[in-house]
Amino acid sequence: MKEVILYCDGACSGNPGPGGWGAILFYQGSEKELAGFAPETTNNRMELLACIEGLRALKQPCKVDVYSDSAYLCNAFNQGWLANWQRNQWRKSDKKPVENIELWKALLNQTAQHDVTFHKVKGHADNPHNNRADALATAQIQLAKQAK
Repeated sequence: MKEVILYCDGACSGNPGPGGWGAILFYQGSEKELAGFAPETTNNRMELLACIEGLRALKQPCKVDVYSDSAYLCNAFNQGWLANWQRNQWRKSDKKPVENIELWKALLNQTAQHDVTFHKVKGHADNPHNNRADALATAQIQLAKQAK
């Protein structure tokens, strides 16, 4: 299996508001940057979409180390939230529906195709790859504002 590193981040100007996502794939010294925009969204949606699109860009099953500053994303996998939500028909412990179900399902579909490990990194700190993913996401918002 090819070993890939994925850094992903989402951003939102207002929450909800215009949002962007950024992802960087690293494989054997090469890197590929991806980014996108949504006109009315939330930060959490952009965090999930960054990961989904990063994984979707892979052309075959890979071993993927995902690095994100999103506790929402990392904890859902690393602390068993997703398994509990599925077992409880997509309800949280307070019995309220899980938000962003369609994105969680899309992410589960992508992670099922790969061997994925999630790593939480500190946001807006000294990690240059996380900072670059954030810059890609925020640049999408700025580009959209300039296009108006």
